Amino acid sequence: MSSGSRLLVIIAGTALGVWVMYELAAVILVLIFAVLFAYVVAPLVQLAERPIRIATRRWRLPRGVAIVLIYLLMAGMLSIGGALLLPSASEQVDDMIASASAYAQSVVAWEHDWSGYYDRLRIPLELRRNIDQSVLAAGQAAVASSRASLFALAGALSNLPWLMLIPILAFFLLKDAVSFRRSFLTALPHRARLHGHRLLEDLNATLGAYIRAQLLACAVAGIVCGIGFAVLGVPYPLLLGALAGALEFIPLVGPLVVAIVASIVAALHAPMLVLWTAGFLGTFRVVEDYVIYPRLIRRGIPLHPLAVILAVLAGAELDGVAGMFLAVPVVGILSVVYRHAVEWRGGDATHRAADLLVTSQPADV
Repeated sequence: MSSGSRLLVIIAGTALGVWVMYELAAVILVLIFAVLFAYVVAPLVQLAERPIRIATRRWRLPRGVAIVLIYLLMAGMLSIGGALLLPSASEQVDDMIASASAYAQSVVAWEHDWSGYYDRLRIPLELRRNIDQSVLAAGQAAVASSRASLFALAGALSNLPWLMLIPILAFFLLKDAVSFRRSFLTALPHRARLHGHRLLEDLNATLGAYIRAQLLACAVAGIVCGIGFAVLGVPYPLLLGALAGALEFIPLVGPLVVAIVASIVAALHAPMLVLWTAGFLGTFRVVEDYVIYPRLIRRGIPLHPLAVILAVLAGAELDGVAGMFLAVPVVGILSVVYRHAVEWRGGDATHRAADLLVTSQPADV
């Protein structure tokens, strides 16, 4: 095949792949979330699989039984946690709804006081008109952004039945991970198997480190923010702490949303409380981003902050909240694949023991 024909085949194959991915976007997204969930559960499954000695015999749970056991334990823990936290959360939600009119009156009073102060300032008419237009535009943008966020949330909730498939798919991914890995490597040409093995190992380490670090970071953010808000006297600390923990999964954008929401709630409760809340969140972000998270990730995804920002923005543009959530791990995977492609083109490998690696190495997931 000539180089021109080969290029046409590559272009046609790429276009076909993009079209298939677009048409099956929902299925692919569910599969990606199932893979991520499998990485979360994998360490617990490996722990449950460890052989135990009873008398003179060693017993080991089959992998499928271990997965079901972990699923049941997780469901039980979620049920217990919900039973303990839901009453307080429900009480705070009811209080928030009951206080909505009081908050609205506070906003009106604040706006009246500010308008009076604004009127007393001798600002030139043209400058004042520009300020009024800027404030009006900012308010309209905030309303439009809130409306878009609500529509995005409604769209995400409409896909809730698809989420039921995530633990089911993750079960099969965990149960047959070794078989999937062996089949993939066996399908490669003999000389590419060692490279394939190294690629899978690096992808496994990258995704595993990222997902587990993110989970720990979410737990730290939720607990610390909840306790901090309660100590400062910010209303609804449980809800705000849960929001901080959940949005920690979305890089950059999640913490910013938490800061805005917490500041608004604090301002409506007591104006000076905003300063304490902003100072607390700023200090926490510095400690979280530069002290805690680097120790959690260890050898996860070494990306420059600018790459993270661009990835999150691109993910938001392509697929909304789900795109922001998946942006960083996808970029990390692409960086690993690119590095291995460069090594492959440079001939950086020996091919001895490739068959042994295909058949003997277990997978972590």
